[in-house]
Amino acid sequence: TYKPRAMLRILQESGRQARWRLVAGVARSFSSSTPRAPKRLRPRTVSAQIPFGHDKQYDSLVPAIYPSSTFLRGHDGKNVSGKCYSRDDNPTVLAAEGTIRELEFGTDALLFSSGMSAATAIFKTLYPGDQVIIPRVMYWALRSWIFEFAKKWKINVIALDFGEPLNEEDLMKALSKRPKFIWLETPANPTWSISDISKISKMAHDAGAFCVVDSTVATPVLTQPLELGADVVMHSATKYLNGHSDVLAGVLVANRKMAGSGLWQNIRKIRRNEGCCLSSFDAWLLQRGLRTVHLRVRTQSKQAMEIAKQFSQLDGVQVLYPGLPSFPGHELAKRQMKYGYGGMLSLRFQGGKEQALAFLNACKVFKNATSLGGVESLIEHRASVEGPSSPVPDDL
Repeated sequence: TYKPRAMLRILQESGRQARWRLVAGVARSFSSSTPRAPKRLRPRTVSAQIPFGHDKQYDSLVPAIYPSSTFLRGHDGKNVSGKCYSRDDNPTVLAAEGTIRELEFGTDALLFSSGMSAATAIFKTLYPGDQVIIPRVMYWALRSWIFEFAKKWKINVIALDFGEPLNEEDLMKALSKRPKFIWLETPANPTWSISDISKISKMAHDAGAFCVVDSTVATPVLTQPLELGADVVMHSATKYLNGHSDVLAGVLVANRKMAGSGLWQNIRKIRRNEGCCLSSFDAWLLQRGLRTVHLRVRTQSKQAMEIAKQFSQLDGVQVLYPGLPSFPGHELAKRQMKYGYGGMLSLRFQGGKEQALAFLNACKVFKNATSLGGVESLIEHRASVEGPSSPVPDDL
């Protein structure tokens, strides 16, 4: 019998029952601080409809902004609303956290004032003498910070190549040193190499370590690392999640085991005590951007594929894009990513740095600027940006 307010449709995906169900008539009254409902909306419905941050006073369609830094206490000294101070309790920030948590199939999410502050919070849980494994190819600013931090705090950093084919022998050798965690970035900036999240996470767990994945480029639209076995997923929300080049934000999302750990509470404490919290206005802008993230990322992935195909037909140009069959790791990307291969690609020119810069300066629509994931089309010569210490080839 067709019942409009209680219709339940079980989706079939890749030959198995999907965990997401469509439920009609769900009220927009739950917040990010409440447990996840057993009957959950599909991710793209969550991002478009924003079922978090309900305005109980006026029932406004768009969630309100709460700029207040503090909240009232009653005569007994307890907070009337259950909120204390905006570093941890801002309702606008909690609403954005709830949306991202649902998109990543996570248990808890923490928003930070930037992607760097989110990423570094995890490394700040390390103690002198600890070991950690990172990729050789990764976001340059974080890579540079990690080595500076490690030198000061006497932390041993092991850098490995996590691209396909994975060198399992090297990884096992590194894991034998009992690292605290493995940090992955997939696709990895700027070569867009793909790492096997499932395999590497399992190897990390077998060695007593946990696995963190920087999924900024893939976004939850294309990949859900927690579903593949990772413990924490990190995003520079400045990029695709916001998508309009007008917000600095970062986020960490934890699975159930991690969210209940002392380590996660330590990360929360670092955010609170160091004050690297997102403002209510930026959280509201982020929520606005999340409404269209599924539409944007799918379209950007489609357009990137078309550009990659065009340049792959030219002589003297090597195209680095996971969607091309010739790309190392393409088969893994097909299994690990859905709806596309991301909106980022790199070109390497046979004519070297001079030809690469000439191409950059000849672009009319693409703008020479550092970032990614916005509605604008950007291009840059990474070796020039990063300087002499950059591991990026100057022909890229």
